[in-house]
Amino acid sequence: MAGRLAILAGSGVLPTLVAQAHPQAMFCGFQHLSYDRPAHAIDLFSLERLGALFDSLRAAGVTRVVLAGAMQRPAFDPQLFDAFTRAVIPDFSKAMLQGDDFLLRFVIGLFESQGFDIVGADQLVPNITAEPGLLLGKMSRDYTDEVQKADHVLKSLAAVDVGQGVVVEAGQLLAIETLQGTDFMLKTVAQTAAALRNPDRGIFVKRPKAGQDLRADMPAIGVDTLSHVAAAGLAGIVVTPKKVLLLEREKITQLCSELNIFLQARESTQ
Repeated sequence: MAGRLAILAGSGVLPTLVAQAHPQAMFCGFQHLSYDRPAHAIDLFSLERLGALFDSLRAAGVTRVVLAGAMQRPAFDPQLFDAFTRAVIPDFSKAMLQGDDFLLRFVIGLFESQGFDIVGADQLVPNITAEPGLLLGKMSRDYTDEVQKADHVLKSLAAVDVGQGVVVEAGQLLAIETLQGTDFMLKTVAQTAAALRNPDRGIFVKRPKAGQDLRADMPAIGVDTLSHVAAAGLAGIVVTPKKVLLLEREKITQLCSELNIFLQARESTQ
């Protein structure tokens, strides 16, 4: 029988969705974040005291951990370090200078070295990923050419651990997702001069990077993503089946109709 689950909660709705599916899980928050979780217990921790976090997880009978929600790269206060954090911070700092995937692998390794199993949110919340063949909303035409262009770019970027998404319109690459994230990228597209845009609306393609550990950083689409896609004047979103989270699917389905955009799950062409 699997041991108790702990939810290491970042920002966004995903930690709440996992908690709803696993109400007995230990909900671990961080002091630099705020949580809308009335009537539910939150165990708050400091990133500078990782040893205390691990000790608390063991004392609570936790053997499995899910990293849920967005987490910005932290700014540490060295005066608050406990002995464990002080010992690992040199390697942690080096990992933070690398790409997101490298950093997340380091974090996973820390937890596994302390005897915890890392599990993905897709293993814990039913029907949270996009199934093969999924199509929400209506497509006005076939976007295979745009998808092929996007997939070629994403494959090239994976080698340097950059981005999970690109925007392609009329054969042109409009934007690449970088450290600032999806919302920033889509806002940039919305601000692109009209002379550089095409009336035949483009698409946003979101996929995991090749070799990415999906337990800690599976790409996600939420209601805010759809709003930003519509505001950017795009026709829709293409994601990889079973490898992209759809947060609050009912709301996403409704928004696709209301905003006249689509969401399609199709495999990479690369």
